[in-house]
Amino acid sequence: MKNSYSTLTEAISDLKNSGFTEDLNLCDEGIENKKLKRVHCAKDFNVIKYYRFEGMSDPDDNMVLYVIETSDGDKGLLVDAYGVY
Repeated sequence: MKNSYSTLTEAISDLKNSGFTEDLNLCDEGIENKKLKRVHCAKDFNVIKYYRFEGMSDPDDNMVLYVIETSDGDKGLLVDAYGVY
């Protein structure tokens, strides 16, 4: 796991190779792993690291990549877009 990455694609690829293979999504209860059909509330996961990416030409093209490990031992990534909206 590097301290920084040039692109979101590079970060996802490297982190998946490092074992963070699960695709996590935000939900009302916390985060969800649809593949494993698990939902984790805030007390059941840790954000290990996060990376912020800003679009060079479009301020709406901003994202944060969260590297997460759950209390069940699942390791995954959550991508959250943000912008002026």
